[in-house]
Amino acid sequence: MRSTKAISAVERLKTRSGNAGYAAVSMPGGYFYLAERSPEGTKKLSEPMPMDDFVAFVNAREPGKPRKVSKLDLAMEEQIGRSGKRTAKAPEGEA
Repeated sequence: MRSTKAISAVERLKTRSGNAGYAAVSMPGGYFYLAERSPEGTKKLSEPMPMDDFVAFVNAREPGKPRKVSKLDLAMEEQIGRSGKRTAKAPEGEA
């Protein structure tokens, strides 16, 4: 059984959230559920689901990392913003 995909999704969740207590629990039949381990005990955070559904659930759990923006991206957005302002300032009578 290929559980690497599910475990990788949980590892990314741990990185995004900063919570190392998340764990993927494998069940017979290729089902997984998300659990959170803490000093008080283990808390089940989802119902058992197939691997693809589990990965989608885990990926949606915490917000993703902010996208890195390069200087070129910033310059392009600024240029697009300037060109949009010019068209918005055009008089209504002109076509």
